[in-house]
Amino acid sequence: MNKPGIFFALVLLLAGLMGRGVGFAAERIVTVSPAATEIVFALGGGNQVVGVDTTSLYPPEAQKLPKLGFHRQLSAEGILSLNPTIVICTDQSGPETVLRQIEDAGVRVERLASGHDVADAQARIARIGEILGQPEAARNLIARMQAQVEAIQKLLAHGPTPLSVLFIYARGGGTLNVSGTGTAADAMIRLAGGRNAVTGYEGYKPLTSEAVVTAAPDVLLLTTHGLEEMGGVDGLLKVPGLAHTPAAKNQRILALDDLLLLGFGPRLGEAVTELAKALYCPVPSHPTPAVP
Repeated sequence: MNKPGIFFALVLLLAGLMGRGVGFAAERIVTVSPAATEIVFALGGGNQVVGVDTTSLYPPEAQKLPKLGFHRQLSAEGILSLNPTIVICTDQSGPETVLRQIEDAGVRVERLASGHDVADAQARIARIGEILGQPEAARNLIARMQAQVEAIQKLLAHGPTPLSVLFIYARGGGTLNVSGTGTAADAMIRLAGGRNAVTGYEGYKPLTSEAVVTAAPDVLLLTTHGLEEMGGVDGLLKVPGLAHTPAAKNQRILALDDLLLLGFGPRLGEAVTELAKALYCPVPSHPTPAVP
């Protein structure tokens, strides 16, 4: 083969390798967002991840990687010690001064939008697909997610009257907050065919017995970790006001995995499906204590 022919063949071979993402195998990726971590692993880039934030608990392989602190309280020194070539975060990560320090050290920082709807989740997947050199895998994942969400929406279109759902975010120390509009929980409730019981404010506010009784939710929704923090259903219903809700009286207390429910990552379609089934195909499994 003459020299031009050899050159042409090499160009074609290189193009084929890059199309399969092989050209990106040298990346050392730090992900400081649970959604970003899930997406990278879902697209086959898990072997390139060298560190994650403390909230990146899925998939299980991510838990074996070095932890770099909470995604809003990052340390440049900790991240740079892993010699990353790229840091994937969201516009909620920070502090911004730390991210700029990382960029000044010559490391690429990719900031993803942190919105809570299907389009935002799809945009994150598409962007990470580009970063990994796996656009086709990203398109396939987006298509699967879209199909799952649309299937549930179609079933719910002629389904029962939307249930009123109160999402309670339980943290350590017995701190309880209730979701208003504009949160990941609010978006998930609506995607799964429910109606947020609280629409008078955006974000979260502390739970009060008066507000709970006024909201009169059909369903109480928590994360599994949050319900555990409260001591299970029995502990939850000791909170003033909750035992008097229609949800408690009808044993409609649901708990879903934290990152599945609120992550808006590659498992979004699965999350919407699971929540919709839990809302409209309930199987009571725990007796509700008598209301005094």
